Amino acid sequence: MPTHTRLEVTPPPNTDEVVQQAIEAHSREPGGLLPLLHAIQDGLGWLPPGCLPRVAAALNLSRAEVHGVVSFYHDFRTEPPGRRVVRICRAESCQAMGAEALVDHACARLGMAMHSTRVDDAFTLEPVYCLGNCALSPSVTVDGTLYGKVTPARLDVLLDQPAESE
Repeated sequence: MPTHTRLEVTPPPNTDEVVQQAIEAHSREPGGLLPLLHAIQDGLGWLPPGCLPRVAAALNLSRAEVHGVVSFYHDFRTEPPGRRVVRICRAESCQAMGAEALVDHACARLGMAMHSTRVDDAFTLEPVYCLGNCALSPSVTVDGTLYGKVTPARLDVLLDQPAESE
């Protein structure tokens, strides 16, 4: 399945501003690393590698410690996402209610594998390990909006809807 391989990824022009605001907002709070990283990702959509040394210095951590946190948590991205982000829950309840078939359908429909961005940058497809919507399994998010009891047919409808930003 085709996946996107970016040869050159340029951070957005407002990167320095977003990183500085996140540092100012979270560097003094105990355990501020995760909120700081989330603030950067919320502002930019991803964590450009060049921002991680600044985060480490602001929190008096090693670059390895910051990299370890970024690489450990599936929520953090080190490459820009596609224009639309689809996350499919892979936790036990969703698995029991058909999430594996939903993953197979999404990969075939979008022509891509999980953990990747489509060549045209239209979609990023990611697993998530619990959306807290177990009573309505299987669950997905499309562009940050949560949906429950998603069937392959319903997923097709969601994927065919234009993104809010379009």
